[in-house]
Amino acid sequence: MRVAIVENTGITHHGQVGVALHEQAARVDLYKPWSGQGLPHTVDADALVVFGGEQAATDDHTHPYLPDLARLMADYTAMDRPVLGICLGSQLLARAFGGENHLGIAPEFGWVDVALTEAGRADPVLSAVPDRFPIFQWHSDTFTLPPDAVHLAKSHTARHQAFRIGRATYGTQFHFEASRAVVRDWSETFPEIADRMSPGWSRRHPELAATVGQEADAHGLALARAWVGLI
Repeated sequence: MRVAIVENTGITHHGQVGVALHEQAARVDLYKPWSGQGLPHTVDADALVVFGGEQAATDDHTHPYLPDLARLMADYTAMDRPVLGICLGSQLLARAFGGENHLGIAPEFGWVDVALTEAGRADPVLSAVPDRFPIFQWHSDTFTLPPDAVHLAKSHTARHQAFRIGRATYGTQFHFEASRAVVRDWSETFPEIADRMSPGWSRRHPELAATVGQEADAHGLALARAWVGLI
């Protein structure tokens, strides 16, 4: 199994997705286009993962590789190779298939309850978690559902939390890769942002991590294993 992974920021963690890929002895081809490194020009891996970043999905002027990355996600989908877009990755996936990106209107930070739709409850990946489950969020942007996409999950703030296109192309607004260790690193690296998005986060984080964070870890790993199982 060979998986292409695209990182969109210097503080990317593969987290639970990395754990699930390691369990299957996957070979990873890593790309960091934010640093000036190029993207692959062809579909040459068994699957594609696109992680999050601080940029918006429409920031072509500051990140000129974004249109090419959106096309790459569409190319993998056209060849029935599994695709996973998380946070920014889901926003780019929506863009690639005709959805509209809406900036700054749906801020969420911390462990947030997400609810499955009826289609989500029957989905081969999302059915790995309960009908309602806590999972980590860090975003302000959202998107409209692309035509022909299957709506899989929603939250109170962001209606489009997860969707599928075709057999195995998935976008999740939530960070199911973010284990408690990942969240701790983000919280320690960006304390001002965390407290601005969720007032009192630095004070509340340890208790939340010990309770709802532990539950979210199990759900994140279950989702990661289910998606990797499609490759």
